[in-house]
Amino acid sequence: MTGPFIIDVEGFELSPEEKNRLEHPWVGGVIFFSRNFNDMAQLKALTAAIHAVRPGNPLLITVDHEGGRIQRFREGFTKLPSFRSLGERLPQLSGAKRSSGPEATDCAALELALSEARAAGADLAFELKAVGVDFSYTPVLDLDYGRSEVIGDRSFHREPAFVSMLAAAMAQGLAMAGFRTCGKHFPGHGWAEADSHHALPVDDRPLDVILQDDAWPYARLGRGRFERALLQSVMPAHVVYPQVDHLPAGFSRIWVTDILKGQLGFEGVVISDDLSMAGAAVFEDIADRCEAAFAAGCDATLICNRPDLSVRALDSVPARIPAFLTDPGRRSLARLRPRSI
Repeated sequence: MTGPFIIDVEGFELSPEEKNRLEHPWVGGVIFFSRNFNDMAQLKALTAAIHAVRPGNPLLITVDHEGGRIQRFREGFTKLPSFRSLGERLPQLSGAKRSSGPEATDCAALELALSEARAAGADLAFELKAVGVDFSYTPVLDLDYGRSEVIGDRSFHREPAFVSMLAAAMAQGLAMAGFRTCGKHFPGHGWAEADSHHALPVDDRPLDVILQDDAWPYARLGRGRFERALLQSVMPAHVVYPQVDHLPAGFSRIWVTDILKGQLGFEGVVISDDLSMAGAAVFEDIADRCEAAFAAGCDATLICNRPDLSVRALDSVPARIPAFLTDPGRRSLARLRPRSI
């Protein structure tokens, strides 16, 4: 079975130490950053080298490649629009409610925005696939409350119905290249103001409000059989919602197992956000963070920009929970490899 850890590499090619680390059975994927990209030829060589580490069960090569300010590879790639710029095709919808639906809108503007979202998804996926990248952590489903700077223009819209429609269109574009999707950051990072890379954000709203607004796109896009749902994976937020649980969502069994998998019926893969972030520091030791994420119901974990933490996790977690690797209830990262088209 594919391992649950997604880790990073330092530069343009694999070092012997990195190759050895990627051979560990608990490693299932790699995440790229801008530092891993010099040009197309170099990137193709790097992805080929990583896929060759385990040819019978290849590692999943992933990247945060959303568009706008979050686009890791630029030279030679299409400049992808920010999600907000797609939502701004719908300025007349700012006061619309779900009950009124698209009938109350300018349908031409709506269709243009959906077409552009679909095209952005297709461009993103075909270009990544051409250089050997398998998966991008997109689309962002956070609502644009105008409060969170770290989300900002990464959000499509304030209205959950239009976030859902634009994200669905992007998912259709990704699917043209066989790419899977990742909705983030469940149940929503748009209201909390702090940046979870540097602090632990808090969202003190009640559960019913969060479910009605922020989690609504997950209910619309993530329900149903894995292959038929528009979301194949979800990334929980490093945000505390104290009226629901004292732990951040990615460490909370209430959010991940009871609500996302249970109440919302999500059957895809749950991937923790980066466990090296400040928002994950409610547990001091990286091994405790990994265990807490798995206990909450996460199927895989990201550990980025701290090779020392990756080594620590690989050295300690398998001995603590040896059955997790072969747990039949765990949803494997292998499900997120691109489909043949």
